[in-house]
Amino acid sequence: MSLDLSVDRSSPVPLYFQLSQQLEAAIEHGALTPGSLLGNEIELAARLGLSRPTVRQAIQSLVDKGLLVRRRGVGTQVVHSKVRRPLELSSLFDDLEAAGQRPATKVLVNTVVPATAEIAAALGVAEDSDVHRIERLRLTHGEPMAYLCNYLPPGLVDLDTGQLEATGLYRLMRAAGITLHSARQSIGARAAATGEAERLAEEAGAPLLTMERITFDDTGRAVEFGTHTYRPSRYSFEFQLLVRS
Repeated sequence: MSLDLSVDRSSPVPLYFQLSQQLEAAIEHGALTPGSLLGNEIELAARLGLSRPTVRQAIQSLVDKGLLVRRRGVGTQVVHSKVRRPLELSSLFDDLEAAGQRPATKVLVNTVVPATAEIAAALGVAEDSDVHRIERLRLTHGEPMAYLCNYLPPGLVDLDTGQLEATGLYRLMRAAGITLHSARQSIGARAAATGEAERLAEEAGAPLLTMERITFDDTGRAVEFGTHTYRPSRYSFEFQLLVRS
């Protein structure tokens, strides 16, 4: 590992945190790529003039975030960077590709179901009318990142399972001539139930990031209602806040 690392002993910020932040930035910016080895704790401690427990604490904080993994006989290895998604009308598939995360998709359900009251209200259709339901597991570097459940009005777009596994839903919609214009979105968090915890390779009761979105086309028609869950160790949303004048 050849990185420009340093610590400021006059700073009130703990030394382990200074080191962990620099290592996390190196992972996020691609200086440390997935699969690369972090190096020996003793050598890193000697290089920075830190105690070994301080270096170990810095590394453990990144292990806890899911950015590093300790492998017996191999050492400490970079797993992946966390995806920070800007709050704009884009698909997870496109955002992952832009972040160099090599997205993969597993389609779990692709069927037609009667609309519940909630789905009917979101899509502006009659309750119990047919809507298309797709459930997908999105993976990066072979690990699950998000579970996506989407409902669409029937006849809107050809939802071929092979195409859904090869590309993003919004790309298929655009290819079908649908102009996505705006969305109403809410973000929350909750504990993982047993089934979804297994699906996302988390422990039951682990915190999950949640998102609901209703997407509209340029005519004001609701074209998609999505309910998604994300692993917070792998994923976050970014907000830009402006002062109202």
